Amino acid sequence: MLHLYNTPSKTKEPLQPIKPGKIGLYVCGLTVYNYCHVGNARVSVVFDVLTRYLRTLGYEVTYVRNITDIDDKIIHRAQVLRMSVPELTQQFILALHEDEAALGNIPPTAEPRATDNIPEMIALIDTLLREKYAYIAKNGDIYYEVSKFKAYGEFAHQNLDNLRAGTRVEVETAKRDPLDFVLWKKAKPGEPSWASPWGDGRPGWHTECVVMSALHLDERFDIHGGGADLKFPHHQNEVAQAEAIYNHPVVNIWMHVGFVEFNHEKMSKSKGNFFTLREVLKEYHPEVVRLFLLSSHYRSPLDYTVENLNMTHASLRRLYTAIKDVKEKMIIDATMIDHIRKNNLEIDAVYQQFFAGMNDDLNTPLAISYLFNLAHNINKLREQGDIVQVEQYATVLRYLGRNIFGILQKNPDTFLRGDSSGLDVNKIEQLINERQEARKNKDWKTSDQVRDELTRMGVELEDTPTGTSWKKTS
Repeated sequence: MLHLYNTPSKTKEPLQPIKPGKIGLYVCGLTVYNYCHVGNARVSVVFDVLTRYLRTLGYEVTYVRNITDIDDKIIHRAQVLRMSVPELTQQFILALHEDEAALGNIPPTAEPRATDNIPEMIALIDTLLREKYAYIAKNGDIYYEVSKFKAYGEFAHQNLDNLRAGTRVEVETAKRDPLDFVLWKKAKPGEPSWASPWGDGRPGWHTECVVMSALHLDERFDIHGGGADLKFPHHQNEVAQAEAIYNHPVVNIWMHVGFVEFNHEKMSKSKGNFFTLREVLKEYHPEVVRLFLLSSHYRSPLDYTVENLNMTHASLRRLYTAIKDVKEKMIIDATMIDHIRKNNLEIDAVYQQFFAGMNDDLNTPLAISYLFNLAHNINKLREQGDIVQVEQYATVLRYLGRNIFGILQKNPDTFLRGDSSGLDVNKIEQLINERQEARKNKDWKTSDQVRDELTRMGVELEDTPTGTSWKKTS
């Protein structure tokens, strides 16, 4: 059974679906005012892998990931760029979709936008006002009164006195308590606004996910995810609103993904110490980036360095090299894998270890180590000439890599070769065949001459037990 770490309880809990065979998953998506950075990509890849894994286990998964398309940061960026808010957000929503596709993520089942759900947010705020959980301040904004929610702070394990002590002192404030959070902002000149019973304005950020998760999943669902920075105040504020309305817990398991760090600091747009996914994908294959983002447990920090990415690239090459020259089955499905496992107990043992790792709070580093176990066995069996077992191991390796991690999707020769733009591929293959023939005849002089010619063409050769592969010289 899959166990996941639940933030409120600080324990790994078994995933027990509310509806048998079905999982409702909601993930807080991007605020679209800039390009996706590597930290954002880590969150999206983790929940992409979770979705893939749950479906591999046989669950029907409804994966909802929202888009925040109205926010102070969006308004400010639009003003700086002299664009309208809709123009800005549409530009970065399109960029988000391009980045997700480049990374190989499966699209979510639903991708609601905040601005498409304003009436529902107004209705939620109206209910909170009627139930005395919220108040209209002197400045026209509407705030949630945290003192009315007795469990406030418990979700994120926060001490409220300490939080209040650390709050910036303001000369004038409309809040009754420094921790009260805004539900509705009164319209300001030149800013987007919507009509409401309290005048024109726009919703606060913390309200949208309460509404959209209920609309697309239910008043109670299985998993809510996001980055670790959302525990407090965002997710705590979601809990305060939802439980005030429904009078019961809304989410069974809360998952939070650790930070990507650069120079030991959290990578973030506000600090300016981030690398956009687009920049990274210019230098590294998308599958290298995926494997890198999964190389550390999702709750742990991940150190972004060129050295770590290069090591990941070399590791992925090892996996592709293992399946190189192994004829691929037309269809690789669970039935085929079950047949292989039934007839090969060693493969079955590794397979079960892989799933045991994934079932232990989505331990991707441990599960990935079993992919390399499979690759090691492939190389050993290839040397022994056991082609049947080589094909069996390679089939299982491809199945796990593709279906769960979204890697090993490419033709091995194409991946190992890398970027071949500007090269005469037919000429290269012809010369490699000539060199192989010369080596077969022990004509070392001709072999060396051909290799030198390929080097001058910008081609690097790699001789392996399975043959010669090549790639463009970097």
